[in-house]
Amino acid sequence: MARAVGINHIALEVGSLDEALEFYGRLFELELRSRIPGMAFVDMGDQFVALAEGRMQGPDAVRHFGLVVDDQAAVLAAAREAGAKIFGGNSFLDPWGNQVQVVAYSEIQFTKTPEIMRGMGLELEKSESALTELREKGLAG
Repeated sequence: MARAVGINHIALEVGSLDEALEFYGRLFELELRSRIPGMAFVDMGDQFVALAEGRMQGPDAVRHFGLVVDDQAAVLAAAREAGAKIFGGNSFLDPWGNQVQVVAYSEIQFTKTPEIMRGMGLELEKSESALTELREKGLAG
């Protein structure tokens, strides 16, 4: 049987690509991979976020995605400054109602290979609790 081994990308519906790139550009350093009519692709090392123009549903209540960041406090502060409502300690709604949960790289089991980290210009460490979680699954030494 096949196994799911990761997530290649997340697609978010937004009202306007230009406005979405401006909003998310206030929160993160954006590297635009490419853009086609109705879609923009923002790189995150070996993964990406696809922004798709044309959101039609209301704000997300439970549906969300967790975005791994190097500085959770800075992202949440930037989101607040950009007008997003922060809730649950580490979540916000973007202007189109997409719920984003911001998680710190150091605190979760998600990892990037040394090659990807080097290519992204990052030097990030894991907390002891994250390392314990990884060791318990046989994913760290």
